[in-house]
Amino acid sequence: MDGGTSQEKQSGLCRWSEVATKRTLSPRCEPILDYQAVMDAIYTRGWVIVDDFLTAAEVDALKACLPDEWRPAGIGRETLHQDNRDIRRDQIHWLDASLGAPVADYLARMESLRLAANRSLMLGLFDYEAHFARYRQGDFYATHRDAFAGRSNRRLTSVFYLNNDWQPEAGGILRVYDDSEQFLMDVSPRGGRLVLFLSEEFPHEVLPASRERYSIAGWFRVNGNGAGRVDPPR
Repeated sequence: MDGGTSQEKQSGLCRWSEVATKRTLSPRCEPILDYQAVMDAIYTRGWVIVDDFLTAAEVDALKACLPDEWRPAGIGRETLHQDNRDIRRDQIHWLDASLGAPVADYLARMESLRLAANRSLMLGLFDYEAHFARYRQGDFYATHRDAFAGRSNRRLTSVFYLNNDWQPEAGGILRVYDDSEQFLMDVSPRGGRLVLFLSEEFPHEVLPASRERYSIAGWFRVNGNGAGRVDPPR
């Protein structure tokens, strides 16, 4: 585990990274997530960071599934969707298991997290949607919330980073604010790092980077429709 930035140390990210992931001597040496520690952190403060959620080899396998075709990311859903390069300039490709076994495995891990969140936090999460995100040199995403109270079915946000050789001087920081929009922490997009936070409570932005930056952004959702109807994804 690296020492991270000074902001990370002050925010206690290293401490939570240590308790959130345990190693096993299995043939794949894959991280075993301490779900209760993760859910306790979300319950207590609304966010948690898990370093080494996947091994470097697993991160590389996921990155090998990156698509050839990308589309500009927009803001809003369905009929409210619009492109606005003053707000965000990243490109995305929505995830599904057909992109390869590493993607299917990642989605299975997110399903395990969904079940754990429902058991521990009783969030009523019924679905998970996610996309690859590519930020080219200079791209950014201005400060925003992933959901607004009572107006979205997104409840828990996940961000997983695919940049195994990331150096702090490359930038690309995820800057997170608290609910009153005061600075909370900076998070470096180093490979294997998973960030989880309550979607309604934490405004955040992605600062420009000096090189390409890859991640998987996802949202655990509740069903906003009644009478047996199911919300459409995306």
